[in-house]
Amino acid sequence: MIGIIDYGMGNLHSVEKALVKLNAQTLIIQKPAQLAELSALVLPGVGAFDPAMQRLSEGGWVLPLQQWVKQQKPLLGICLGLQLLFESSDEGCLPGLQLLAGKVAPLPQIPGEPIPHMGWAPLELTASNSLFVPGSTPDWMYFVHSYAAIPVDPSCITAYAPYGTSKVVASVGRGALQATQFHPEKSGNAGLLMLRRWLQTLP
Repeated sequence: MIGIIDYGMGNLHSVEKALVKLNAQTLIIQKPAQLAELSALVLPGVGAFDPAMQRLSEGGWVLPLQQWVKQQKPLLGICLGLQLLFESSDEGCLPGLQLLAGKVAPLPQIPGEPIPHMGWAPLELTASNSLFVPGSTPDWMYFVHSYAAIPVDPSCITAYAPYGTSKVVASVGRGALQATQFHPEKSGNAGLLMLRRWLQTLP
């Protein structure tokens, strides 16, 4: 059973719909006490960093999520759910979940590139993990974001996406902890394929 965390700031129904389309058993959860029923978690998110961390803290999620990842149980973060995994964000002042070292910073100001970064972009893969096939044709994924992660250890970066003359972190991963800045549930067949690969790694 895959739990989709409902803390009031997630695109959980579109995520649930995509997973159900892949024949996954899902459960939208509101309380950490429900974790005992689950084999994997999805942390979705849309919105700003501080309000999201405030809701996770008020819901009693911070320590249980830290323990979940420490126990090497699968967790997939999506969009804001990726950013919350880090120590802090320039978007606010509250600490993040501190599951990955680094921070979240505003997208660079590049002439001709609007902020937020919205639309389709190809992935530039950097490492083998449970979400992508190294050496495959670049998958195009759907992005909507104004901030991007800057990990302390670049070895956790599993894909980049182009952004004007620069590039931004598109996904990160370390063991059972995986996360995407893009929205796989809104990325058509490429996103579904990525989610299927993730499902195939679950216990």
